[in-house]
Amino acid sequence: MRTKRTFYTLFFALLLSGSLFANGLSLNSIGTKALGMGGAFVGLADDYTAIYWNPAGLSGQETGVMFFTTDVIPFATYQLDMYGISAVTKTNHYISPNIFANYSMGDWAFGLGLYVPAGLGAEWDGNDLVAFGGPAYLDPGQTMANPFAGKAYKWRSELGVFSISPAVSYQVSEQLSLCVAVNVYYGMFDMDRAVDAVDITQNPPVGGSDGMVDNQYKETSSGLGYGFTVGLKYIASEMMSFGLTFRSETKVAFDGTVTNTAFAAYGAEKSDFSRDITWPMWLGAGIALHPTDRITLTGDIQLSQWAESSKELVTDYKDPVWDSAIDQQGKNVMTLDWKNAVQYRFGVALKASQDLTIRLGFYHDPAPAPDETVNILFPSSTNRGLTGGFSYRMNALEFFGAAEYLMGTKRIIDPAAENMPGEHQMDVAAISLGINYFFNK
Repeated sequence: MRTKRTFYTLFFALLLSGSLFANGLSLNSIGTKALGMGGAFVGLADDYTAIYWNPAGLSGQETGVMFFTTDVIPFATYQLDMYGISAVTKTNHYISPNIFANYSMGDWAFGLGLYVPAGLGAEWDGNDLVAFGGPAYLDPGQTMANPFAGKAYKWRSELGVFSISPAVSYQVSEQLSLCVAVNVYYGMFDMDRAVDAVDITQNPPVGGSDGMVDNQYKETSSGLGYGFTVGLKYIASEMMSFGLTFRSETKVAFDGTVTNTAFAAYGAEKSDFSRDITWPMWLGAGIALHPTDRITLTGDIQLSQWAESSKELVTDYKDPVWDSAIDQQGKNVMTLDWKNAVQYRFGVALKASQDLTIRLGFYHDPAPAPDETVNILFPSSTNRGLTGGFSYRMNALEFFGAAEYLMGTKRIIDPAAENMPGEHQMDVAAISLGINYFFNK
């Protein structure tokens, strides 16, 4: 394993948010009601967040508007005992506001969603990661001092995606509804990290290929992408309904500016760059059962086709110095080889009274990234989520609340993986509050 590979892998791997829809700091359950039921919502889809889960669910709903906000709080740790690293992320709050609306006209329904389908991020204390700067001396005789020993670099990442999604649904019959939604994605991405200065894995440690320069890397970018969602909902009986949703692969073209102190000596500390990041094709199938008037049971299977969208990532640096040092040497291409991920989700809703409903849920979320691309800025693990929530209806108003605790499986990366060895662990807590207003009440 070489530190240079570590940082190149870290740099490129974190640009594709494993989720962006699945894993890392992702918003696994859009909507307070869906979150409370573990995101098992494709077959039910009976509030305005159907625009995301299954737009065909808009048919037959009341006209109204919904607002909710979700606060996602990650807790990640990273340990590499052989170099004395024991790091914990800072306790940050990633808050996303969302608005959904629906207008019903008989068999037709028109919806609009302004929401955050994905968000990732992590911030570490640079003092916990000073070992990446190497030991105090670069030779066994302790005569060659390392100028970067003990240096605390800034390690931070934050990615957010905002979607504007108009939708139209048509009720073909009393049982069948069909719908299509257009998705306009606006993505924003910021990152601070260190790059290779000293290879701490060598004996004795040696200077990195960048010539022992002090490298603090920082980038910011944004971009647009376009896709669509189609949905089908079939009500087989009063006791059972089915749903099927297809969301297209969506490529977002990012443009931004990057700085690296390593290029200051060449008069090229900054450069513009472009990069395409692809959100995977998503397919969801769900069922909703109503064994009694008071109980609803839901189950979903949801596939994210990472294997097609996450094979490699290419960055195009515009400055000639950057292009010569990175692009022309092939260092701007990163092979990811992510795997398809299938989530299993289950939910239950209990109508405690005429106005109060209690919800519970569970889901299993496997990590799509192999060991070779795991990194500390976007922790990735196989997760199990426990959720709960409630809603209370008061005439034209309905109030929602839900919470989720996502338990990440400890991930131990062997040095043979040539990436970022050590013990990776992440849990996530999320809280969501919302309100629904119905115009025809």
